[in-house]
Amino acid sequence: MTSILTNSAAMAALQTLRSIDNGLETTQARVSSGLRVETASDNAAYWSIATTMRSDNRALSTVADALGLGAAKVDTAYAAMESAIETVKEIKAKLVAAYGVGTDRAKIQEEITQLQNQLRSISESASFSGENWLQGVISNGATPPVERPITKQVVASFIRTSSGQVAVTTVDYPLDSTTVLFDQSGGKFGVLDKEAGFLSENEVAVTVEVDDGTDVTKKKYAVTNYTNADLAQKGPTTGADPRVYEVGGELYLKVADDSWIEVTTTDPAGGGGTTTPAYDNGTQYYAVVDPANDMDSRSLGFSVATLDINKLLDLATTMNGMTGGNYVEVDVLDVMTRFVDQQLLAMTSAASSLGSIQSRIGLQEDFVATLVDVIDKGIGRLVDADMNEESTRLKALQTQQQLGIQSLSIANSSAENILQLFRQ
Repeated sequence: MTSILTNSAAMAALQTLRSIDNGLETTQARVSSGLRVETASDNAAYWSIATTMRSDNRALSTVADALGLGAAKVDTAYAAMESAIETVKEIKAKLVAAYGVGTDRAKIQEEITQLQNQLRSISESASFSGENWLQGVISNGATPPVERPITKQVVASFIRTSSGQVAVTTVDYPLDSTTVLFDQSGGKFGVLDKEAGFLSENEVAVTVEVDDGTDVTKKKYAVTNYTNADLAQKGPTTGADPRVYEVGGELYLKVADDSWIEVTTTDPAGGGGTTTPAYDNGTQYYAVVDPANDMDSRSLGFSVATLDINKLLDLATTMNGMTGGNYVEVDVLDVMTRFVDQQLLAMTSAASSLGSIQSRIGLQEDFVATLVDVIDKGIGRLVDADMNEESTRLKALQTQQQLGIQSLSIANSSAENILQLFRQ
């Protein structure tokens, strides 16, 4: 049926043309933006995932910046530590030179003093962005001082768990008596301001840790060192544990090769707290110490940063008073040299720790950079438009649009044909 009131063909053509125009509009938007999913209405799930991951990627970019800042701090500390190690090596060499007969020790001390000043200068200069990892307040300043380590953190990564929770991970570096060169609180817990303690040849230092319920204190004591031969003279052991020597009701604990100390199974703290046992094999063993022989009373009053070879005779007298020995100047030089070498090993260990963190930060920087790229690719797979496909679709839709317009034109002209029926 042909009607002049209702043009069904034109309606169908118009509906088709509208559909083509909508598709063309969508394709043109994709071509211009490069995105297949630009808004939540395009694909709510993919848009939500992409938005979240873009946010995380921005956080990771900030992490990369933080890693760069952390790397700069560690590099500064490491460079300064290396320089300090070389300076301490020079001090050690000067001490060896002081052994020479007829050597002018006063002149050598002048050189040592300059090296000691250089150590302080290095430590004070090892600062980046207001942070110095070679010196700090690592004790409470009380009497006696108690060590209070500080933890420095470098942001390492930003993570999102399966439950949607986010967290920032860090690389931690402790500032304590093993890593800091100078304790600025005056507690002398730094590697270079720690004062030397004196032990005779038949003594060894042991650390006793006591928890009084509110605080944990550590203190070192000088105790008698027993060799394997010393214990063999007392008789054979009656115990089964190779670390515990039992003879005649006495107990001895092995603390190193050919080195034993006397121990007891009774907590020396009594009711005043709890002592950490030196060894526990089911039975707890505690070092037997004399409070009069704590290492504070054995302090020789010098550190790597303050030792003075012009005072050898005075120090020899002090050592004789501590143990009743007969020490001379050369013996004091021996003590100084061993002490400087011991602190040099501590500095080398600290430098190794810094080197390990340097390596880890470098690896983490590479990983974060790679992770940012991978996440970008993942987001792209979800929301990016395939430009080859979209350009082909655009061309096809443009052709369909032209055909739709032509079809609508034909449908509209069909009403004009009815006029032919009324012409004479």
